[in-house]
Amino acid sequence: MTYVIAPPCVDVKDRACVEECPVDCSYEGGRSLDIHPDGGVDCGACESVRPVEAIYKEGRAAAAPDGRPGP
Repeated sequence: MTYVIAPPCVDVKDRACVEECPVDCSYEGGRSLDIHPDGGVDCGACESVRPVEAIYKEGRAAAAPDGRPGP
């Protein structure tokens, strides 16, 4: 399953997820760090080092713009 970068991570560019990724699928994009959708191994390492709701699995509700969990 693909992981998605959420609004709490836009304009932050905290590289903790890049350093934690065992397969180097996190990379710097325009306004945030991004995750290559075909490169991940569904380990969740990136999700565990990011602010709450900054990265989530595709299909799960996204965070609200203020960082609160989505519906």
